[in-house]
Amino acid sequence: MSITLTLHETSARELAQHLPHPAALRVSGIVPPRAASAYAPQGIAATFVGALTADLALILTDRSFLAAAGGSAAGLVSAVDVLRPAMEAAASVFDAGVLGELREEDAAGLLSDPETAVFELTDGISPAGWLAVRVREHGTVQDGTRQGRAQDGPVSARLSLISNVEMALTVEIGRTRMSVRDALALEPGKVIELDRSAGAPADVLLNGRLIAHGEVVVVDQDYAVRITRILDTAEGLG
Repeated sequence: MSITLTLHETSARELAQHLPHPAALRVSGIVPPRAASAYAPQGIAATFVGALTADLALILTDRSFLAAAGGSAAGLVSAVDVLRPAMEAAASVFDAGVLGELREEDAAGLLSDPETAVFELTDGISPAGWLAVRVREHGTVQDGTRQGRAQDGPVSARLSLISNVEMALTVEIGRTRMSVRDALALEPGKVIELDRSAGAPADVLLNGRLIAHGEVVVVDQDYAVRITRILDTAEGLG
């Protein structure tokens, strides 16, 4: 039976769009695992756990752009942290769940699994890397489509398996963008203007995903946030 790789390919496309590569990358299609095998020891892997379980491994032909993207030469951001947003984007197609820590590991094991799909990322001239994706549900490899999930019970029941997993809740009052040069020039007393007016609601993020709006309050001399609005899934992804 042929396998439909809709979610797998969508995951690869999301990663290609968010990867901080100097060239615009696209997914050229599914390729044999041996195409990435020579670079397998350089894989950066993560596991997504939720309604589906997905094993992801990114294999890059050249990592030099990661240092420029994260200011790694100055020890600001690690390569793994630079890649986190792109891997989060790749995992977001698998519905609700948690993407585990990114880790450096040999991806040969994942590439050798016949159920793994490998997609080539290219700048239009040569390969920039590959994304290996293996989708499982309750320990069984699935075809990566959304069909038939209703037969597996409600999502809440499946997510109960990870109900005790701790997640990072962050309150954000605003943000701005600056160059590495400007960041290195920061000093005590420096004022940084944010992209939000005074009195605007703060964003509440769960593992980096926007889930609610609220207002910052003080409780017993500690900062807290009072939730004013819970966002639905479509708003949180927007």
